[in-house]
Amino acid sequence: MARGDQIYVMRPLAGMDGVYEHHGIDCGDGSVIHYSKATEPPTIRQTEFSAFSWGNRVFVKQYTVCYLPDIVIERAESRLGEQRYSLLENNCEHFATWCKTGRSVSEQLATFGLDAAMLNPRSSRRMMEDAVLANDPAMALQQFDQARRNMAIACDQLQRQIQVAQKDMDTWHRIAELALKQGKEPAARAALERKVAAKRELTDYQSQLDQLDILAADLERNAAALHQRIALSTSPEHQDWG
Repeated sequence: MARGDQIYVMRPLAGMDGVYEHHGIDCGDGSVIHYSKATEPPTIRQTEFSAFSWGNRVFVKQYTVCYLPDIVIERAESRLGEQRYSLLENNCEHFATWCKTGRSVSEQLATFGLDAAMLNPRSSRRMMEDAVLANDPAMALQQFDQARRNMAIACDQLQRQIQVAQKDMDTWHRIAELALKQGKEPAARAALERKVAAKRELTDYQSQLDQLDILAADLERNAAALHQRIALSTSPEHQDWG
């Protein structure tokens, strides 16, 4: 590992170990810039290496073409303090890959069947319809099953984030009320601003969850069509008895 490397560790999710990769940028001085979830909301921070690795093995993401180390660090530092985390559109891998290559992409979402194409309702429906017409419907069903499992994991994380955002909204609302009762208007105003920020996060998380629900419904409809196709292909009247 070296300064400017994109590094990652395996992290647990929904009670399962080693489910997803947590990415960051190695600063070369014993620190890492990454989307930290040590506190809510998730924030791009520069932390000690141990706070990134959790004592786990650290891997280096290799690229054929990428920015020079100084540019990578400069790009990472330019986003310190950012709080726009989105599992599907701006997660830790999106951030680290953008720093390293200029492209905001997440390969593991694509592996999970949750890449940008899948997240576009029109594209996702077309992909599913193509799978229904594929030459190997049994293989397509296996892919649908994997996508179903990964959508469940993504939904679980989004629901947790919604709960945290709702709790933050309630907390900042109470703080604002207390500050007003005590005549501390600046503190009340600051608390209300934090409440509004938490509400924006909740709305964003809910929108992502709604989008996943739509995709899940499409997935089930197309899976049913695949099952029907398999049943028809194996029925006696469709057998070639020569």
